[in-house]
Amino acid sequence: MKKLILAAVAAGLAAFAPLSVAAQDAAPAAPVAAEAPAATTAAPADAAAPAAPEASAYTPMAPTKGKGMPTSYEDDAMKSLTFQDQYSANGEYALWMHDMILLPVITAISLLVLGLLLYVVMRFNRRANPVASKTTHNTMIEVVWTILPVIILVVIAVPSITLLARQYETPPANAVTIKATGYQWYWGYTYPDHGEIEVISNMADEAAAAKAGEPYQLAVDNRMVVPAGVPLRIQTTASDVIHAFAVPSLWFKMDAVPGRLNEKLLTIKEPGVYYGQCSELCGARHGYMPIVVEALPPAEFAAWVKAQGGTMPGEAEAAPAAAAAEPAAATTAG
Repeated sequence: MKKLILAAVAAGLAAFAPLSVAAQDAAPAAPVAAEAPAATTAAPADAAAPAAPEASAYTPMAPTKGKGMPTSYEDDAMKSLTFQDQYSANGEYALWMHDMILLPVITAISLLVLGLLLYVVMRFNRRANPVASKTTHNTMIEVVWTILPVIILVVIAVPSITLLARQYETPPANAVTIKATGYQWYWGYTYPDHGEIEVISNMADEAAAAKAGEPYQLAVDNRMVVPAGVPLRIQTTASDVIHAFAVPSLWFKMDAVPGRLNEKLLTIKEPGVYYGQCSELCGARHGYMPIVVEALPPAEFAAWVKAQGGTMPGEAEAAPAAAAAEPAAATTAG
């Protein structure tokens, strides 16, 4: 009799065990729990059908080789000698200034000085000019080497001041705010406009980077995801020592200082994956806290926000209003 009772109890526990395990697994994930009624009634299935693609719409973007990342000499020797391609308006302007103004001026001055040195060596050496000149002043030369540098500096100053002013432009009121916090030695990204969601970003190991097709020591486990084509308010701070948030292909660099909140406007022109690193010596593992910015189309960014458990601006206020409107509509209909 005792054996029969124990067998019956064991059978009952075995029958209920899968149900309890399933309930525990379903508890943390709201979308899974919402799909449970779909198997029993047709109406909830129709209502829940659009939610499934929305929750799974975000897929990490694959990087494009050579875009938003350093270029090795073996891959492209010419591109490795200059800046990375730029994907922000300020970056494009700065790259234009470098290529069209600074580089020609530097090249011309260097060739001029080299030519003058060669001329002096050939014309005024001991063999060609045994009697040294006693000339101490030359008014024309002194006027030229005073006026010419002034003209060069004025030409360079105009685009330089323009670029400086553009880099200090204030973000508009509707800019998307992302707060980047530097830690020893990783980054944390907070989204105050989207339900205060936070993403902790550490450098990915070599195997994970290779599997994802990303450059080792630049890949991370969790990226800073932002919308492309809209103004971003990037805020930086630090919890311990001074760090620097820098992404070369976006022409963006700003110090992250403990106890201080810096902010800067950034607009990424097109979707993509852009790599950067901490650019302030911050300790033993300074070289192992990379930055990866993933710019998505706004619709895909909204899907990412919801996948993280956040909300888009306006949704938090709209939900109570809709909930309050439903009873009023039911009362009116009754």
